[in-house]
Amino acid sequence: MARPSLKLIQAFRRTIEKLKNGAPYQWGHMGACNCGNLAQEITQFTKAEIHQYAMQRHGDWNEQLIDYCPSSGVPMDLVIDKLVQAGLTIDDLAHLEKLSSPIVLKEIPIERRHKLVKNNKEDVVYYLEVWTKILENQWLEQENISLEIKDNYSDKKNNKVRVLA
Repeated sequence: MARPSLKLIQAFRRTIEKLKNGAPYQWGHMGACNCGNLAQEITQFTKAEIHQYAMQRHGDWNEQLIDYCPSSGVPMDLVIDKLVQAGLTIDDLAHLEKLSSPIVLKEIPIERRHKLVKNNKEDVVYYLEVWTKILENQWLEQENISLEIKDNYSDKKNNKVRVLA
């Protein structure tokens, strides 16, 4: 599973917002698909650049991930390498393209889980939102972040809260 960081979480959030606000989405386009949209945020390459890099070698994201070699000098490997450096794993990316991570799926209600479609923009947004919550919780635990919360009834200390919302 991805190495949670504030930078990675922010990239996820920007991707979600862009998709919700009409960013181009096309599952068959290497720069505008599930991985492509997240890659745009992390790498700062455009969808056209990512697609152009991918077309220099054969295959979809899954095949590109299998062929990935960080020292190859192939432009698509540079894109993948930037994603890996940001904290994602090759498996994370393969699962994102298919909406298939067991860790993410476990957090999705079963009735919704079985209806996810890998090339449906709304399902991709939902999947990314769930994954973002997982990363946020992991990041909070990793950083041991806690805040004092005071409510009308009592003082509560050291409760972890969503500081990233």
